[in-house]
Amino acid sequence: MTKNTLTVRRPPDTNMICGVSVKALAEKCGTPLMIYDEKMIEDHFADYMTAFVSDEFDTDIVYASKAFSCPAMIGKVRQAGACLDVVSGGEMHIALAAGMPPEKIFFHGNNKTYEELKTAVEAGCGTIVMDNLAECGTLAEIAAGSKCRVSAMLRINPGVSAHTHDYIMTATSDSKFGIGTDRKDEIAEVVRMADSSEYIHFRGFHSHIGSQIFESSSFEKAAEILIDFCRDMKESYDIDAPWLSLGGGFGIKYTDEDHPVPIKEMCSELIKKCEESIKKTGAGISRIMIEPGRSIAGDAGCTVYRTGYEKTAGERKYIFVDGGMGDNIRPALYEAEYACDLVGRENEPKDTEYTVAGKYCESGDILIKNVMLPEVKDGDLLMIYSTGAYGYSMSSCYNGIGRLPVIFVKDGKARLVLRRETDEDILNLVTEEEVNI
Repeated sequence: MTKNTLTVRRPPDTNMICGVSVKALAEKCGTPLMIYDEKMIEDHFADYMTAFVSDEFDTDIVYASKAFSCPAMIGKVRQAGACLDVVSGGEMHIALAAGMPPEKIFFHGNNKTYEELKTAVEAGCGTIVMDNLAECGTLAEIAAGSKCRVSAMLRINPGVSAHTHDYIMTATSDSKFGIGTDRKDEIAEVVRMADSSEYIHFRGFHSHIGSQIFESSSFEKAAEILIDFCRDMKESYDIDAPWLSLGGGFGIKYTDEDHPVPIKEMCSELIKKCEESIKKTGAGISRIMIEPGRSIAGDAGCTVYRTGYEKTAGERKYIFVDGGMGDNIRPALYEAEYACDLVGRENEPKDTEYTVAGKYCESGDILIKNVMLPEVKDGDLLMIYSTGAYGYSMSSCYNGIGRLPVIFVKDGKARLVLRRETDEDILNLVTEEEVNI
């Protein structure tokens, strides 16, 4: 495939996003704040829904809600006609509260609690993606006790190595997720246990090889291995696996050094590889799913900060902003990189090198190292691009600083979809209730 050589997807004018003034939003809602381009989210969904299709098998787009989840975002999933994956009881609660049809929900996770599984089964969750033998036994017990039928898949690891950070590689042989494809007897045991329950309908296998992956070859290799695996499980163990999920992990452009494959091109090549592999192996696969999250929400969101003090330490020149690792832990957690501009000043000469640091009490609270900007003035607005995935989802109230507000903008209108977390919100958890043992 040819590499996407476009620069980081920035608004043509940082003063405005979808006809809405960034400065006016900052004045009205305060900073830091997150702004999502609603139309961009819709366009990303449309690209997936129209490109990941085949005449040979059914397809589904399953939005990975861990990237960013709130009722407004779930509304976009429903509007697109996509499915949804959740990885906890909390994410399921958000989805159901937002009106997501439970039959279109896939419940993932390597250590789902009894209570989470029971809630999912009784809510009519469409598919439970099992992680291991013990979970299968728990699911069978809950389904029988509730007399609720449930579809189930099993997560497996094809051993495909994707070039990404160790913390977001998920299909290696020693991953905490799923069962390696080399442990076929163990996999067969899980499937047999599921089939022995009159309430579990085993559907097939799920895999996820990692996140922020640029090489289409990684996905194509995984698809080839998994389809061959499905054929082998039928021949060797008489196991039918008509459904196959290839997971997500499609990369986006954070900086100009990133070269992701465009959505439509990635989908087209992946469909082609699946069709070829199914034809070659004769695997009885009738439905294939992918689970994009970052590539739908990521570059649709940006974070706007107000600059504060500036100082030089050693050879490093710092500019401090009024947020940081509490609203974006990714740079501190696994050295994620971003691009930024001063709002309304993006076309000025960038002749000063800064390190953008947050206000949290940690030396690792660095958002961007060694970025060239115009000389920063106190009170400038700084926009960091492509923070729409895993920014808010992984945010916290560390140091007693509440989570930032989230605004959706489209066609010259703005709507506040998540308000700022206040001091009072944080204190709402305080209690003097006596615990009777």
